[in-house]
Amino acid sequence: MSTPTKSWRGSLAVLPAVVLVVLVVGGGLGTVVLQSLGLMPLVGTPELSVDAYSALGGDLWRSVALTLSIAVVSTALAAVIGLAAALTALSGGRAALVAAGVTVTVPHLIGAAAMALLLADSGMLPRILGMTDGGWPELVGGKWWIAVVAEYAWKESAFVAVVVAGTLATRVAAYDETAATLGAGRWARLRLVTLPLARPALIASSAIAFAYTVGSYEVARILGRPYPEPLSVMAIRLFTSIDLQTRPQAAAAATIATALTVVVAAVALHYLRRSAAWK
Repeated sequence: MSTPTKSWRGSLAVLPAVVLVVLVVGGGLGTVVLQSLGLMPLVGTPELSVDAYSALGGDLWRSVALTLSIAVVSTALAAVIGLAAALTALSGGRAALVAAGVTVTVPHLIGAAAMALLLADSGMLPRILGMTDGGWPELVGGKWWIAVVAEYAWKESAFVAVVVAGTLATRVAAYDETAATLGAGRWARLRLVTLPLARPALIASSAIAFAYTVGSYEVARILGRPYPEPLSVMAIRLFTSIDLQTRPQAAAAATIATALTVVVAAVALHYLRRSAAWK
């Protein structure tokens, strides 16, 4: 059977799932975008406008900056920690992979509550260190959103570790042994063999972690400050307001958050298409 025929058959096999996802996700996103542009108002006549975006004013850009800061920092930490855990697991440290697998199953809501109990000024960690007299830094609800970043980095690093370790487990051994036979040292094998093989999985899992961080609501709501607020918190707050006129503004915040994830996904896909794993 020729390669084009196999490709067409593979595409037809996944077509029903793709159509369903496009209808559900595309319909939801289309509704949000139209509502943010005034074309699907709850009351009044549909009219194309950007009033929903301009009504948010400077708060929208502060939320964008805050969302990007949290997502970029937490995703970078998750990628580094997850990659280190995956490499540790491949070198014999199975405990790291087991811990990652257990962490993946913990809901973010439970993780946020646990992080609050651990890092709050009256939490477990300051009590253990004897710093309950006001000397503990403001990690929960503080200026720098440290508890939020820590929770995302902890949870998403486990996801990255599982994905990267699963990818390397079936590929790295043969190439690593070949490089060692040819005289490559440990660090040369890591740089020239292991990391290039791990790169596609690391990029894909990091992009997914970034997208989840941008869209997540509960962690930032529990561990963060009331103001400024990430886009996800802003969208939920405006959507659940008793004032129905804020619904387009909620849709505008959600549209901006979606646009951020689409851009990152497009960049990740661009680098994945350039990798040998894609081919």
